[in-house]
Amino acid sequence: MQLFAFADCLSKRLPDDCPGACALWKLGFGADHDAEQEAAAAGPVTGGSVTSSPVTGSQVLTWVLSVKPGWPPQQTALQSQLLTEDDVDLEALVNDMNASLESLYSACSMQSDTVPLLQNGQHARSQPRASGPPRSVQPQVSPRQRVQRSQPVHILAVRRLQEEDQQFRTSSLPAIPNPFPELCGPGSPPVLTPGSLPPSQAAAKQDVKVFSEDGTSKVVEILADMTARDLCQLLVYKSHCVDDNSWTLVEHHPHLGLERCLEDHELVVQVESTMANESKFLFRKNYAKYEFFKNPMNFFPEQMVTWCQQSNGSQTQLLQNFLNSSSCPEIQGFLHVKELGKKSWKKLYVCLRRSGLYCSTKGTSKEPRHLQLLADLEDSNIFSLIAGRKQYNAPTDHGLCIKPNKVRNETKELRLLCADDEQTRTCWMTAFRLLKYGMLLYQNYRIPQQRKALLSPFSTPVRSVSENSLVAMDFSGQTGRVIENPAEAQSAALEEGHAWRKRSTRMNILGSQSPLHPSTLSTVIHRTQHWFHGRISREESHRIIKQQGLVDGLFLLRDSQSNPKAFVLTLCHHQKIKNFQILPCEDDGQTFFSLDDGNTKFSDLIQLVDFYQLNKGVLPCKLKHHCIRVAL
Repeated sequence: MQLFAFADCLSKRLPDDCPGACALWKLGFGADHDAEQEAAAAGPVTGGSVTSSPVTGSQVLTWVLSVKPGWPPQQTALQSQLLTEDDVDLEALVNDMNASLESLYSACSMQSDTVPLLQNGQHARSQPRASGPPRSVQPQVSPRQRVQRSQPVHILAVRRLQEEDQQFRTSSLPAIPNPFPELCGPGSPPVLTPGSLPPSQAAAKQDVKVFSEDGTSKVVEILADMTARDLCQLLVYKSHCVDDNSWTLVEHHPHLGLERCLEDHELVVQVESTMANESKFLFRKNYAKYEFFKNPMNFFPEQMVTWCQQSNGSQTQLLQNFLNSSSCPEIQGFLHVKELGKKSWKKLYVCLRRSGLYCSTKGTSKEPRHLQLLADLEDSNIFSLIAGRKQYNAPTDHGLCIKPNKVRNETKELRLLCADDEQTRTCWMTAFRLLKYGMLLYQNYRIPQQRKALLSPFSTPVRSVSENSLVAMDFSGQTGRVIENPAEAQSAALEEGHAWRKRSTRMNILGSQSPLHPSTLSTVIHRTQHWFHGRISREESHRIIKQQGLVDGLFLLRDSQSNPKAFVLTLCHHQKIKNFQILPCEDDGQTFFSLDDGNTKFSDLIQLVDFYQLNKGVLPCKLKHHCIRVAL
């Protein structure tokens, strides 16, 4: 474009009778006169040749400068006239144009030097140049080409394509808007350049296999820094179950008979590196994981905890004493201890401190000379025994174990302990976690609570039923009301049951099948519920309750082994497991289910569970949490 502007400027500045202007107009800028007449009128030229072929810009400028200095006589006056009118130095302008054109055609040197371009942009065959002085060549053109207007030369923008290709090679990322434009200087671009971005590092990934309670498994690809809480949330999403912050990842060692729940902040890859080949991860519920923070005042028995400093007895002060690393709480009591390398067990007075687990060699004395270190808390974790009686000849079924992280398959370095009851074992395991993790354990408990408080106005209702999500309602009037009296709620349930029977009797009279007939859906619909576990034994139901946390209101339903038509409700209350039989009863030819010998009847088990989630009735507590098994 600079070359065409310069030629146009020369054609306007030079007078019409100047032969140089006519020759310049012929050499590639579209003259309308005859080519031979213009070449004859051009005057003597040194080093230039008049051809009909297009010429390069450097050839045009060379021809302009090659006009004989003695011609025309008015050359000096003409140059002074141009300089005085527009104050333009023609020679300096020509030199600048030459420099820019040489850099422009440097990228296209192979095309411009070896393969000349025709007027239509096609390549022509290169002709060898004859040696010797240049001579004027008369072009052989047809009359049609002679009168045709010259067309501009179409030159490929090779330099622009090379720049775009180079820019694409430097970075394939799109333009990213700068999120902090106010921190940039006035010369900084509004987008982040590829050089300003930090070098990307590929995050390490690893495959982890997780098993469910029913034996199914799923292989999940996780990052190296993924915690146990993150993996549980990922599995909850993939299995389409409800995330009520009670899911946990269990480290299971079948060859050692040990298992424990991973803390939410633990890295899954790091824990897996300490596991043997036979060990695996389990995905299950644990409602008792943070039970201490829900009721810290009544969790530990009074004689089990001693303090180095006086406490005011408040709940906040109790939490601070346990979570503060500068405090010195001590958990003390009698435990059965298995001697290392032997099969015998001894009942010793044990003391748990932040520095480790100690036993007294002389009664209940806690003098330093009488205390012997049993295990360290720093590089160890506490596990529960799965089958302590069978595998380790434990005196009770409430065994626990302190396992060093370096131990994989060896049982010689395991510190095996055993409590007299389940409550004592739970207290010791909770105390071990509190003294080891401290405030970090409390933060794991508070994070889901804070998240739930922030998202509560926008969260969807949880599908799991609890005593806070269901209330008894009365819709007999124009507006509904909440029934707060349990006796009134039970009476309303009985009336609703009578209404169902009246409707079923009316439908039987009309000849249609009753919805309460034993062969209908009402007798089998409970099998679609998560709380129904089918035909399992009493021992299996107790094991499931213990695994998912001995908290009040934890329950499941199963088929009765003694009565094929009955069902059994297994319920946990005060860390004890109780069983209640659900018997079928006949009334007006219809089958109902009842827990209290027919005083309260229900058409199916779903109605029975819904009722006892709202009302305690004959049960020691309301149904609150149900045991669930999810297939991965």
